[in-house]
Amino acid sequence: MRSNKLRVRQVGLALFVICMIAGLMLAGLRQQAFWLAPFALSGVYLLYSVRVADQWERVAVLRFGKYRGLAGPGMFHMIPIVDVAAGYVDQRVRVANVSAESTLTRDTVPVNVDAIVFWMVWNPEKAVLEVQNFDDAILMSAQTALRESIGRHELHQMVAEREMLGEELQRILDAKTNPWGITVQSVEIRDVQIPPELQDAMSREAQAERERRARTILGLAETEIADKFSSAAETYKNNPVALHLRAMNMLYEAIKERGSMVIVPSSAVETMGLGGSLATAALGGAKP
Repeated sequence: MRSNKLRVRQVGLALFVICMIAGLMLAGLRQQAFWLAPFALSGVYLLYSVRVADQWERVAVLRFGKYRGLAGPGMFHMIPIVDVAAGYVDQRVRVANVSAESTLTRDTVPVNVDAIVFWMVWNPEKAVLEVQNFDDAILMSAQTALRESIGRHELHQMVAEREMLGEELQRILDAKTNPWGITVQSVEIRDVQIPPELQDAMSREAQAERERRARTILGLAETEIADKFSSAAETYKNNPVALHLRAMNMLYEAIKERGSMVIVPSSAVETMGLGGSLATAALGGAKP
């Protein structure tokens, strides 16, 4: 607003100076001083009647207190004393920072939530005529809606479903601000903070949960291994040849490294018929 006022003063002063210079030049040529008065009055009139609005701005003009219409962008004319500029409305997308401190969630956990609201004025006429200060109205409405939304959700939803929470806030705010000529384009949850002691408790809980899952997975693996061994035992029970081949394979795997030694009980030799296999392996290991 300061830049607008400064620019308006500069434009008005420039026009005033131009009129005065033109009047002085004409008065000098005609050698009559009264020619200066019309130009001076014109300069004063232009000084207070010319206004300027940027490309993204609109100005609500009141005439004798009654809404006349929107002016801008660019240079526009107002009748001094008769017309009044109710306010310059910026129609660009704007950002409002909203925070809710120590607000209880649905599961009674105090949290601090920071959010960003992106909004814009799509109807300057409604924004000026129906809301006294729409900047403050947007900020307070967003803060109230954020607190209400926190109270309807649990902590894990606040942390894991931020996008869903932002969309819900956007719908609530847009429904409230549309009659004002303002639309809320999006709401982004920037941060959700919980008390430090609760963070420690949640960390321990997560660690215990991960340990429980690891133990469960290990138990399932042991069960599957036992089932496989049981199935193999049934196969070997009904097929001695398969058991003999498995024993030979185990012996080979044990002595395939050069210089290794395997001690086999005599009962195993007699039961599995490994005498010939052991002799063959010993001879093979003795060869260079």
